[in-house]
Amino acid sequence: MESRFWVNNYDYSVPETIRYPKIPVQEFVNLAAAFQPHKAATDFYGSTISFREMRSRILRMANALVCHGIHKGDRIGIALPNCPQYIIAYYAILYAGGVVVNMNPLYTHDELSFMIKNTQMDYLFTFDSVLPTMQGLAKELRLRLIVTRVTDFIDGFGVSNGRDMGLEADWLHFSEMLEGCREESLPDVPFVYNDPAVIQFTGGTTGIPKGAVLTHANIVAATLQAVVWGNSTAVAYLPVDKGTILSLIPFFHVYGNITCLNNGFFTCSTQMLLPRFDMSELFAVIARCEYISYFPSVPTMITAIVNHPQIQEINLASKIGLFNSGGAPMPKELIRKVKDMGIYFNEGWGMSETASMGITNPIMTGKPGSIGVPCPDNDVRLVDIEDGVTDVKRGEPGEIVIKGPTVMKEYWNNPEETSQQLKDGWLYTGDIAQMDEDGYLTIVDRKKDMIIAGGFNIYPREVDEVLYQYPKVEEAVTVGVPDDYRGETVKVFIVLKQGQQATADEIIAFCKEKLVAYKVPKLIEFRESIPKSAVGKILRKTLRDEEIAGKKK
Repeated sequence: MESRFWVNNYDYSVPETIRYPKIPVQEFVNLAAAFQPHKAATDFYGSTISFREMRSRILRMANALVCHGIHKGDRIGIALPNCPQYIIAYYAILYAGGVVVNMNPLYTHDELSFMIKNTQMDYLFTFDSVLPTMQGLAKELRLRLIVTRVTDFIDGFGVSNGRDMGLEADWLHFSEMLEGCREESLPDVPFVYNDPAVIQFTGGTTGIPKGAVLTHANIVAATLQAVVWGNSTAVAYLPVDKGTILSLIPFFHVYGNITCLNNGFFTCSTQMLLPRFDMSELFAVIARCEYISYFPSVPTMITAIVNHPQIQEINLASKIGLFNSGGAPMPKELIRKVKDMGIYFNEGWGMSETASMGITNPIMTGKPGSIGVPCPDNDVRLVDIEDGVTDVKRGEPGEIVIKGPTVMKEYWNNPEETSQQLKDGWLYTGDIAQMDEDGYLTIVDRKKDMIIAGGFNIYPREVDEVLYQYPKVEEAVTVGVPDDYRGETVKVFIVLKQGQQATADEIIAFCKEKLVAYKVPKLIEFRESIPKSAVGKILRKTLRDEEIAGKKK
């Protein structure tokens, strides 16, 4: 493998290597409270909590957990949207020596049940809106719930209590736990840099979720990589007291956990919290903000924002310093729209297994359409898709394998999956990419998403890029569907821009001008919407599964 020649493309302020402090993740809370005690840590629908007050609440909750018998290494679940309660629970668990198990509160009974059983958790932080699901799980699995009402931390809404919420006798109420514990000393828990901090579940090769174990070292390294990368833009020119992050990406997702939550505390940035992607709520927050220095997002969110008719009214272009996109490749046309507005933009690649960091575009000199170059201290190779060993030649597609300080320790309680994807410290990602002469990587597609039609390999991402160039198309996703003759054939799902009309024939005709014949879509389906994950990532697999199920009927 060549040396890290790609560091020559780093922005001026980004170091080739970082000296990572050997601290636990929760030390970020102490840093922020010590050096920006009076600054707002969070703004939740206009209700603010300072960094000093946030530290106080976190430590009270941490000591309450210790009083309830939490010991070092115990796994504790969080199934909450973005709200102050999530932040308090997250850092309190870490202070108490526990391991955070991140859970999407909208998951089904079976999905949540697997995570609870797999990690053997005893406690779960959750909220009133999902109690019907959580209540059944608690009874089945002898799980103690710590329940809040999301509006409990919004001024003027009052604070709920366990009695009014009808909680079971052995469940706990979030606010009552805080009020019942006034102890703010640091729990006496010894930490080792490589202790597990977070279990982040992700899809498995067998379809069974697997929990990526991220250590304190992994999360600290990922946070510092994100911070130093962003310091080359206007973020670096802002005084600390002006730093603001729009925290819309869910904290239970590894991307939001690093780039919003932990980044916010390390940089002493005020986090504008939004528990859901609602355009009216989002635009209301942007309108009342003087300035947002950093807005981590995903392509589907950015598409909705830049195409919204109200962007001129709220003066979006002068409100946002840096848009970051992750979770899925960003169409070039969308990148151009953002840059035309004068907003700095960068795109990156990461996984749950790499604590969301891995490869990212230099902010000032990146290449649109690529995911960028490896972050400091990361080594990346592209290996043959078939043998998984041989490095491919420059410019040829190969599977990304990565080694570095953010790569997970293991999969929780799953040695088989660990051995399949971690080999001599190298993580096999399943993503196929090409590397150019400067070290920039471009995602071709997921290994499992590749379409094989009539013996030809077709990467859906390439077809998507062409479809996004068509002026009537708002969103597009390409999948391979079963075909009796070709094995698979190319089908695309399209959402048109508001007020636009199009036919399948005109879409196909446009693709014929841009693609070789075997890559041209054979089937077109227009939809009002496309299924997405909680973080806004298009669920290509869901569409493919729907097609397969329909074919069998």
